[in-house]
Amino acid sequence: MSIHVDTVSFAAGNTLIVDGVSVAAEKGKVLGLLGPNGSGKSSLLKLICRLRKVQSGVIRLGDDDIASIPRAALARRIALVEQQATTETQVTVMDVVRLGRTPHRGPLSSWSTGDDSAVAEALSRVGMHDRAGQLWHTLSGGERQRVHIARALAQTPSELLLDEPTNHLDIQHQLDILGLVSRLDVTSIVALHDLNLAAMFCDRLVVLQKGRVIAAGIPEEVLTADLIAEVFGVRACVEKSAVHGRCNIQYMASGA
Repeated sequence: MSIHVDTVSFAAGNTLIVDGVSVAAEKGKVLGLLGPNGSGKSSLLKLICRLRKVQSGVIRLGDDDIASIPRAALARRIALVEQQATTETQVTVMDVVRLGRTPHRGPLSSWSTGDDSAVAEALSRVGMHDRAGQLWHTLSGGERQRVHIARALAQTPSELLLDEPTNHLDIQHQLDILGLVSRLDVTSIVALHDLNLAAMFCDRLVVLQKGRVIAAGIPEEVLTADLIAEVFGVRACVEKSAVHGRCNIQYMASGA
């Protein structure tokens, strides 16, 4: 496995946020994290990239405990795309994506042709190369999200973590962003709210509730009407889509 979370727990004050979670992300595949607000999805992503400290359990990248990996080396390997990262500074698309090279450069090192190549390739992969000189604040929400992913790709990571990458985006941009992620040759863990998008683009799913794993497996095994009712509190009909072959969820109005 590329990322292996083994019985990990994390608390904020007296509140247990992540409670004995075990998760395995297969190399080169997309793992979706599902669950209601407060279920621990964002906290788990931050634990994996060591923005939060594990209180018990172990997180491994390959065979290595992340606690033993120097921060610079970890930053070169794992890239995190957080929700709605923004800035008021007058920066260009190129400026933002160049930040992705920070883990690869020492305090006194000069910008290299290798850095240029990594940035150019990242911009091309998200279809934003022709916007390199455009000011950040003039971009749409979907374009900004593409640039954030480009910044992460400029790190040349082997693991990519995304926290609600489709939040507040229109349908077209939701499909574009997740389609892009599913085609990348990296291990991806994506926290999502939309169950249909998770079914379409994720190879495997993990469902969290109150910090615990409730279910894990391929979408067809995990996304059942009973689980959706138990975890999300809604009635749903789950059928195989005639369009993409994955499960499709239709929600039922209360009282219907």
